[in-house]
Amino acid sequence: MSAIAPFPWIAALKRWWLLYHLGDPRFRFMWDAPPPDEWVALDCETTGLDTRRDEIVAIAAVRIRGNRILCSERLELLVRPDRRAVSADSVRVHRLRERDVAEGIAPDEAMHRLLRFIGSRPLVGYYLEFDVAMIDRVLFPLLGMGLPQPKIEVSALYYDHKNRQRPAHERGGDIDLRFATLMSDLNLPQRPAHDALNDAVMAALAFLKLKALA
Repeated sequence: MSAIAPFPWIAALKRWWLLYHLGDPRFRFMWDAPPPDEWVALDCETTGLDTRRDEIVAIAAVRIRGNRILCSERLELLVRPDRRAVSADSVRVHRLRERDVAEGIAPDEAMHRLLRFIGSRPLVGYYLEFDVAMIDRVLFPLLGMGLPQPKIEVSALYYDHKNRQRPAHERGGDIDLRFATLMSDLNLPQRPAHDALNDAVMAALAFLKLKALA
């Protein structure tokens, strides 16, 4: 017996409901059909790891088309935090000082530029949930909702890939999902980590390699 396809009217109703409640109609394009075989790899650097209080200090995104990473079609934004200071611990991670981010653009402007760069393309990232949570917190006052694009988690793809290689009785166990481990195991070039553009490009490389292996 064949599986029953999901009712298309459910997706259409959800799209209508979200567009109806969209706070800024200029961003209706996010619900358009995405360009075929395109994605956007995304990464953020922040003042810390608390998604409720910390703020974004840098965003980078790069487009993927087919099996190519389009480094000429990239977005790099330095973002000026509204309230949260850049801690010494976070500076040691991403090397962005208080005086560096003071020259950045306002968070709202960063969101406008990011949304236009992404369009309706699905998002790719390494531990993307954190980046999306940070972005959504800025977006909600502007749009009344967060990023609607489909999201592809590279560490989940890698977990599935490694799990498939195990004997059936060993599947489902722990797998080292650290970024450096993942990149090394896939024989991919590594750039210095905790730089937003470097991390976005490495996530794109891992996505393409895992997509091919699948």
